[in-house]
Amino acid sequence: MSSAQIIGKLSKEDYRKQKDLEAARKAGTAPAERDEEGKEINPHIPQYISKAPWYLDTGHASLKHQRVPTKDAPKLKDKDTKDEWYARGVRAGPAATKYRKGACENCGAMTHKTRECVDRPRKLGAKWTGRDIQADEVVQDLELGWDEKRDRWNGYDPIEHDKVAEEYERIEEERRKLKATELDKQGPSTTAEAKKIVEGGAGGFSSDDDNEDEEKYAEQMDMPGQKINTKTRTTIRNLRIREDTAKYLLNLDINSAHYDPKTRSMRDNPVAEISAEEAHYAGDNFVRYTGDAPEMAKVQLFAWNAAERGNDVHLQANPTQLALLHKQYESKKEKVKDTNRDSILQKYGGKEHLEAPPKELLLAQTENYVEYSRTGRLIKGLEKAKAKSKYEEDGMYQSSVFDIVPMNICPPYGEYLLIILLSTVSQSNTVYVNNHTTIWGSYWMDGRWGYKCCRAFLKNSYCTGLVGIEAAKAASASHLLGNGFTSAANSDDGGQPKTLLEQHLESKKKNKGKDKDKDSSANSHLKRKDLGEGDIELDQKKLKRALKELDDPKKNGGKEEEMDERKRKYNSAYGGADGKSGMDGEVSEEQLEAYRLRRQHYDDPMANYKDENDD
Repeated sequence: MSSAQIIGKLSKEDYRKQKDLEAARKAGTAPAERDEEGKEINPHIPQYISKAPWYLDTGHASLKHQRVPTKDAPKLKDKDTKDEWYARGVRAGPAATKYRKGACENCGAMTHKTRECVDRPRKLGAKWTGRDIQADEVVQDLELGWDEKRDRWNGYDPIEHDKVAEEYERIEEERRKLKATELDKQGPSTTAEAKKIVEGGAGGFSSDDDNEDEEKYAEQMDMPGQKINTKTRTTIRNLRIREDTAKYLLNLDINSAHYDPKTRSMRDNPVAEISAEEAHYAGDNFVRYTGDAPEMAKVQLFAWNAAERGNDVHLQANPTQLALLHKQYESKKEKVKDTNRDSILQKYGGKEHLEAPPKELLLAQTENYVEYSRTGRLIKGLEKAKAKSKYEEDGMYQSSVFDIVPMNICPPYGEYLLIILLSTVSQSNTVYVNNHTTIWGSYWMDGRWGYKCCRAFLKNSYCTGLVGIEAAKAASASHLLGNGFTSAANSDDGGQPKTLLEQHLESKKKNKGKDKDKDSSANSHLKRKDLGEGDIELDQKKLKRALKELDDPKKNGGKEEEMDERKRKYNSAYGGADGKSGMDGEVSEEQLEAYRLRRQHYDDPMANYKDENDD
């Protein structure tokens, strides 16, 4: 068996044996390979010739696919019979006078069966009545080749096209008559038209009129980006329909997406700040992930994994086989996944939880945390998406106008710009929300915009009218807070507002050093920091005293050990010789440091090391 017919992966040993056998056959030391008919196969024939395609592969060595078929192939027909086709509707001789056995029970013809009869079904067929027996059809056995079977015009009668030409001529004749009657009614307006009428005869029609009409209609029906020159009869089509903005003009920033003029491609998104729903162009990279590109990547990955497991599959060599294997693999994978899921649900239950509606519908609330500043600016979280609508009632009107005005613009210029904007807007079409009579941005004070009707600075707040204005005057910054409110407002609008968490951490940091200055009390051990943590400042005198107490066992607590347990003072075991330390009997930082210095490290192999040179 040749190497072309071996299916699957070969080991190194088998591959070496196969190459040695091929080399021996080429050298003449080994007998040549034979096909299924016993004929020798030339070992010098290349593999791409000797190897049969996958749709003609018989499983063994053969060159049959390279030879012209002789027995099974249809014979070549003569030139006289190349136009032969099925004779439709032709009957073979006269009809029979009585019913024949094996004929159609409906019409009585012998060339087809009852179930294949195309005549009208009779109440009583020809088998039982013996009347109106139809003649037999002409059955032809045409031996058509591969090209003849696929020829769309095979069997077409050219006479049928004559009917189309006749109909076209009749239409043209009627059009000429109609145009002649219109010219008779209007009369010749110029000398040139009078000459055409004379030259055209009684009908007043010539071929030049047809050409002018065609040119006139062609100029009116020009497509976008296409120009038809009626004089030279040439069509010029531009490479681009110049109706949209060019991709390299969408963003003029030099640091934006790169445009390659040679390939006319811009891979990145030039307007990345715009959402995908609103952007008309988002770069050329989207083509890589559209259509069948992701599916092709999955099939390629499946082919690589299958080849590693010993399967002889390849995406480019045999894509049909790979597609079928991948489809079969995906179906089996889904079945296994569904089986595991059903077995788990059947064993542990909980199917009703999978079919439950979302928590937003059940509890009417979500866990989305959003935090705003005093002026309504977003500090933390995601802002609620705006409803996309073309109607002004949905709140799109106000945001589209006043988002143009900067929040921190100088007051006089802001008023002028606001007046210009308001003058261009029809107040009759304005939609006011929350009982306001003016739009947000109609009032300016202390660097903030607001509503003029109630002088409220919070957007989308409810209108309070004159009562709100009086309350704002009574509680103004000049009467209550002086300039503090104004500076706070300016800092809130100008700077970045802080979240509640950041404010809490700042206050905690400020109050961190206040506990050190407080006097010790009965609950001081609850407020102080843990020993040995943070930056420690040790008193050297207290440290030496603590080391001396540890070195002298008598001062370290000999009296306490001899003392009765009932007479021992509270926390005396943690203090010095007198049962006290720097913090009312508690362990001080110096005592803890002295203990660490004198502690014996039994796990340290160098703890009892003694150098001989030190003696």
